[in-house]
Amino acid sequence: MERDPSSAKNSFAALREQVERTILPRVQTPAQYIGGELNAVVKSPEGLRGRMCLAFPDAYTIGMSCHGLQVLYAAVNRRPDWACERIFTPGRDMEAILRQEGIPLWSLETFSPLWQFDIVGFSLQYELLATNILTILDLGGIPLRSQERTDRDPLVIAGGPCVQNPEPWVPFIDLFILGDGEESLLEVADAWLEVRSQGGTRQEKLARLAARFACVYVPSLYQAALDADGRPLPPVPFRPEARPVIEPAVLLDLESFPLPTRPVVPHVAAVQDRITLEIMRGCPWRCRFCQSNPMKRPVRFRKVETILRAAWESYWATGYNEIGLLSLSTSDYPYFDELMDRLSAEFGPLGVSISVPSLRINHQWRLLALQLGTERHSGLTLAPEAARDEMRRRIGKQVTNDDLLEGCRQAFQRGFHRVKLYFMCGLPGETAQDLTAIVDLAEDIARVGRQVRGRPVTVVANVSNFIPKPHTPFQWLGMASREYLQQAHRLLRRRVRLRSVEIKCHDPDASLLEGLISRGDRRLGDVIQWAWEHGARFDAWTDQFQPQLWQEALRACRLDPAPLLHQPYQLDRPLPWDHTTVRQGRQYLQQEYLQSIDVNLQP
Repeated sequence: MERDPSSAKNSFAALREQVERTILPRVQTPAQYIGGELNAVVKSPEGLRGRMCLAFPDAYTIGMSCHGLQVLYAAVNRRPDWACERIFTPGRDMEAILRQEGIPLWSLETFSPLWQFDIVGFSLQYELLATNILTILDLGGIPLRSQERTDRDPLVIAGGPCVQNPEPWVPFIDLFILGDGEESLLEVADAWLEVRSQGGTRQEKLARLAARFACVYVPSLYQAALDADGRPLPPVPFRPEARPVIEPAVLLDLESFPLPTRPVVPHVAAVQDRITLEIMRGCPWRCRFCQSNPMKRPVRFRKVETILRAAWESYWATGYNEIGLLSLSTSDYPYFDELMDRLSAEFGPLGVSISVPSLRINHQWRLLALQLGTERHSGLTLAPEAARDEMRRRIGKQVTNDDLLEGCRQAFQRGFHRVKLYFMCGLPGETAQDLTAIVDLAEDIARVGRQVRGRPVTVVANVSNFIPKPHTPFQWLGMASREYLQQAHRLLRRRVRLRSVEIKCHDPDASLLEGLISRGDRRLGDVIQWAWEHGARFDAWTDQFQPQLWQEALRACRLDPAPLLHQPYQLDRPLPWDHTTVRQGRQYLQQEYLQSIDVNLQP
């Protein structure tokens, strides 16, 4: 998308008038493009040091449900000298019109073209959002490749879970921030304005940032290489400012950092339309498949009074009638009973429900089911991950079927009539018995529900495909093949005998692409751009995903995915993402992996 600073269409008033008059009547869900939502922050340019745009590479209805986006938006806008605005990936219909009319993609707060900002920050939450990044950059008038950018362009940064292995995203991002962003984002933003004013090349300015921050990765300062077998090695710095290993930023005192209590309320229904309160960060357990666990350590908590105060402020600022308690394992919050009792007592009379989306299934789950209300909610969501004790010990999941069944029994007695279960297939050492046990467990829960309620209940078993993600104890393993996953899904579906039980299996091709991007190297950048140029958009959406297009992209770029995706690594071999680390380090991950090999060795 060409940019023209002198064009009237690039001014706030002219652009907005043109959009409202000629564009919005021609697109689906036009309210997602107009801004002006409740609690949106619009600042006058007078007195500002810098302007940042947070870019979420998915649809508005998805991005507005991202708690992290709301946290960073509030954090930056608390500063009187910084303005933070938002941008999301436009739908295909809007993209076509913008290209046809030559109109740049704009921020929601001030209708500013993306290229006018000092910093553009991407939140990388899911690997299959990769092509949407290119859509935003291109429509926003920013060169796709970081090496093509000049001082006329914004600094393009990225954070989020996907940057645990940043290499596939490297061609498009100037700088990555690893770890917690509440403090580090603004520190880096201030430093960028400082180094930008000092002169020198863009590369020299980025090098100054790399030297200042241990959590900052500037990929242009590193040389990528392959080993003798053609497998990627961790990039090596070639400038003294670059660190051999990038460490994540950690917000040690979670209690001291305020929750966003005036979240932006979307114009249209979002995936998560409720108040979200992060009550703790990190997880005390050690599930070996989980990437979030090592990323989010150490475990930190907020006080009950802090959460209650934020709940009330958010309630009066939004009008939502549901409060969601957010963490990796909410029922492990040390003051959980007190918090639930007080929230229920204070908000129950107002018709405000309390949702607990992340429940750990253990002996406490039996009692927890008694505390849950069914106001506007008739279903539970649980994640046993595996259905047999031996496999659970292998993957580090502390779950027993007795606790699960008894907790479900209590929930059915409280009025619940739907249970959603999350499992994985393709786990290390998996057998046919592990797969059939998934269906057996789901049917056992259905029988308990019918026994308690006197009529059928609905049990849905969602089966995802295991991906050995970077910086997990299983990172040395390869991913199961497409043929294996398809066979496993057929076995699961054939096993079902009860009509009240439904098996939903995740698309193997989507999982394989997710695994490839999560475990790949810089060569994936060419594949991503080829797929985007040939029409790949919104690949995380089932109705938009085109697996054949990605297979063509791999062939066109002459990249064999098997060594990256399916071949395991020796424990002593450098991994492609060893230049980034987690707080506990590689030795801890290796110890957990070795323990998983002997399922009788308790963690």
